[in-house]
Amino acid sequence: MKVLPKNKVEALLDRLAEKGEVYVPMNQGVTSEFGLWSPDTKGQLDLHSLNTLLSPKAVVLPQTERMYTFVAAGPEAEVTGVCEQSANRFLFGIRACDSKALAALDLVFLTRGYEDGFYKARREGLAVIGRACTKPGPNCFCQAMGVNPLEPEAADVIIYDLSDGDFGWEARTEKGEALTRELGDILTEKSFDKPQLGAFSTSINTEGLSEKLATMFEHPVWGELASPCMNCGICTYLCPSCYCFDIQVKTRGSEGYRFRCWDSCMYPEYTQMAGGHNPRERKQDRFRNRFLHKLEFFFERYGTFLCTGCGRCIVFCPQGINIVSIINRLQEVNADVR
Repeated sequence: MKVLPKNKVEALLDRLAEKGEVYVPMNQGVTSEFGLWSPDTKGQLDLHSLNTLLSPKAVVLPQTERMYTFVAAGPEAEVTGVCEQSANRFLFGIRACDSKALAALDLVFLTRGYEDGFYKARREGLAVIGRACTKPGPNCFCQAMGVNPLEPEAADVIIYDLSDGDFGWEARTEKGEALTRELGDILTEKSFDKPQLGAFSTSINTEGLSEKLATMFEHPVWGELASPCMNCGICTYLCPSCYCFDIQVKTRGSEGYRFRCWDSCMYPEYTQMAGGHNPRERKQDRFRNRFLHKLEFFFERYGTFLCTGCGRCIVFCPQGINIVSIINRLQEVNADVR
């Protein structure tokens, strides 16, 4: 068994940085996120907090991403370059809720007969070092959404917090085994007992939820639940598994580039059609779509919830909207009421 000594963590990250970009949880004062490891950011490394404010989603799905460049000449246009970014990248310390979100993004962008080349280029060069989670926070409910906090999904290596401050190290894939061999002089050989999972303080029932929601599209409860929502979109931008995006173009003279950027289904413009019609014109419609996508539509297509129980939307919603309360409310109402 391998162990990463606590005094060797920075040395390991430096070694990885020689091979590619390394993203680690960072506390930057006002916010926290998975930032790029470098000599200038070493003091921001945060291995004590439960989760970052911003998820590591941007590592594989950047908030703004160039797609291709072009030159226009009259009615004709020539693509001059495709901006797929393939490089070695490392995610260190990602929790199970965020790694489950990464697995969900893989389903969306890499399966069912379609591969997104921009996502694939970033994902193929990514090695994931997940961190087992043993002490759920007050707003955590990942286990209820089918996540095992002790075994981050999509992780090539899992590290475990040990009582002496060191980290147990367990390779889970061939990529993880290769990484372990390359870091052999930093890791030490030592047996350890995997830590146990603590108790969750949040109670939630998801049994049969997707099937029930399939019968509740016109249920009046959506008006009740949507009432306090401002459609500000904070929940979608903080969510590790939301993947809505818009595609726009920038031009200067005859040259330009097309890019995509995060968007939100909570905005009316997201579904605004060229002719002026909007199938989700009301706030209630957009609110309902978000929760049905998380809890029904994605489950029907891929067999898993799109919500991973990280709790970010609960903590930062300015109106105090709580997805756990919403799920419990949906479970208690009579689905046959119209």
